Order: sequence, then structure tokens, then C-alpha cells
Amino acid sequence: MDPTEIELPLFPLGTVLFQGGNLQLQIFEPRYLSLIGRCVRDESPFGVVLIRQGSDTWRADRPGPKLFDIGTEARVVDFNQLGNGRLGITVRGGRKFRVRDVREQADHLLIGRVAYLPEEPAMAVSAEHRDLVDLLTELLTHPGVQKLNLDIDLNDARSVGWRLSELLPIEAEIKQSLLQLQLPRERLQELTRLVNKLRG
Repeated sequence: MDPTEIELPLFPLGTVLFQGGNLQLQIFEPRYLSLIGRCVRDESPFGVVLIRQGSDTWRADRPGPKLFDIGTEARVVDFNQLGNGRLGITVRGGRKFRVRDVREQADHLLIGRVAYLPEEPAMAVSAEHRDLVDLLTELLTHPGVQKLNLDIDLNDARSVGWRLSELLPIEAEIKQSLLQLQLPRERLQELTRLVNKLRG
């Protein structure tokens, strides 16, 4: 294996995780309960990847899901037993990675051979994108958003882009395309286009 690559357990989902973002999940499948137990014990990460086609629930009569090849490292920051018997967890997004290859274990957990992508460059929000900061500031006053307890730097183009990408009511595939951009300025430009489209 290439020394720049590692093996990372993968959690295919119908949603996209961005760096610094929080995602709440309910765990009930044995393979994922075992995975989360290991991650909590060892303080190790797993990878969240968006499903391109198929389902995250394993069944013997159908193939596993097809995945997008860019995902986000996730670390468990909180967990509790839910009344419905499931395990509730909150994970926080870390570095982005590219999936080179995937293998399936005997318990049907997917293990990815992944390479981490370079960190996005830090840059300030330019004057042309201040409208996005105003929109994000407005969204942060919503009670549902306040419950998320988001950590945001309104002067950092990366932070503004990641949080708006999470919060806007857009399809998962569009969120994925925003995730895959490596330049914060490009993400803000695309978000401006999407916001103008939503406002119609």
C-alpha cells in the first residue's frame, strides 16, 4: 500500500459531512455498533461517504452501495443510549479523503483504502461574498440551527462555506459537489449561484 494511504472503516450515508460540522446518527446494525465501540475505545476515526447508488442497509440479495470517492473523516464526540434501543452518536467532521479502493469484511463493514486530501487554504471572505455572511448570520438566529451549537468563524471563507453548504436546503449530490471543491473561494462562488437560484 502507498505510504500516503491508510485503511479507514467507512460509513455510507445519504448525507454529506463537512469539516467542523456535527452530524447526529442512530446506530443499530451490529457492524456499526461494533465499529463505534472501537472508535470510542481507541479514539479513532471512521469515514463518512455519500451513497451514489444503493442502500446503506446490508441485504444478501443485493450488492453493496456504490459510493462517491470523496468523503470526510468523522470522530465520535458524544453518544447516548436512546429510548428506542438504538445508540445515538454525534460525530464531528475532520479531514477530507479520496477513496482509492473498498473491501468488504465478513461482517459487511466496508473498509476503504484512502488518501487524505491537502487542507484547504485559509482565506478571508471577500467583499463580493459578504451577502453569504449576512445569510449565514440570519440562519444562525433560527432556533433549530442554534441547537446545533455550530462553531463558525464568519471571517473565514472555509468556515462560512462549510456551514452554509450544510444548512442550505439543497440535494445531497449538490452538497457533495461543494465538498469536493478544494478552494474556499470557488465554494462561495457556487453557493452564491445556488442561493440566487433558491431565491428565484
